[in-house]
Amino acid sequence: MSYSVFDTKKIIDVIKYRWIWLAISFILLLPGVIAMFWSMKTYPTHTPLLVGIDFTGGTILQYSVNKDISTNEIGKIRVNLSNNNIENPVIQILKPATAENDSIKNIISIKTKFSKDGQNETIDEVTKVILNDYPDAQLVQVNSVGPVLGKQLFVNSLIAISLALLAIVIYLTLRFHFEFAVVACLALFHDVLFVVGVFSLFGLFYGTTIDSLFITAILTVLGYSVNNTIVVFDRVRENLKFYSKKATYDEIVNASVNQTLARSINTSLTTLLTLGALYFFGGVTTKDFVLVMILGVIIGTYSSIFFANTLIALWNDKAQAKKAKA
Repeated sequence: MSYSVFDTKKIIDVIKYRWIWLAISFILLLPGVIAMFWSMKTYPTHTPLLVGIDFTGGTILQYSVNKDISTNEIGKIRVNLSNNNIENPVIQILKPATAENDSIKNIISIKTKFSKDGQNETIDEVTKVILNDYPDAQLVQVNSVGPVLGKQLFVNSLIAISLALLAIVIYLTLRFHFEFAVVACLALFHDVLFVVGVFSLFGLFYGTTIDSLFITAILTVLGYSVNNTIVVFDRVRENLKFYSKKATYDEIVNASVNQTLARSINTSLTTLLTLGALYFFGGVTTKDFVLVMILGVIIGTYSSIFFANTLIALWNDKAQAKKAKA
């Protein structure tokens, strides 16, 4: 007896609960979208995310301290800096993953705007304020980026993302039908919007800024997400070749999802184990990059199983209804 899609054990009925999956996507995306609109309204840069000096230009100063600092002290530091003519500083309290000196409990990271009058004066003013509150603090790192370079880097980042999306659309259109390419791009937009929304919330509540590593992570998420989606779509295409006259479109989509379900979940879990190790035991500078990857893998796995296949089934339903009406 030959194998068919009807022999596939149905673990998840994606099509039956299509509106539930779409509702879940809406709930996941809504807080981030609201945060992005609020950010564009409140930030001086009018961007949906709190951008770092990589894109705006400025200086990052990091001070090591030998005591634990609570987040409540951030407000006090900001007021003291503002009183010394340091406008709109972005302050973060970092915990070093490892330290040669065990006495280093926290790192105070302060990001300021690029000063035309001279960065040395700005560094001196910030150091004076920090030493006044934390006498044992030591300046351990200084990074500066000019405003022209920051703007150029931001433009280049947008171009890189746009070219990546265009290449994905062309590839999927050539390999699959046009509707598959459109749905895959909607799934990618869904994944990126979720990750960007989460970091927009982080920016509002925790002062988390994005840098060039964030763009790198987003491009990586695009590649991972489309890979998961292609695996399922490839199985749908194969099953349509052999069973389009024996099963309905919805049945074929359901069977294809269930046939690739174990592979998608296992791949994502092994990736998450590696990323989890990097997040908890890696350096402070890569934490946000790894967090973007973790969020991207999770939402990419969800969208490739539920969101993308729900949309492709709805597209087919609409096409069939239009054909019947004609």
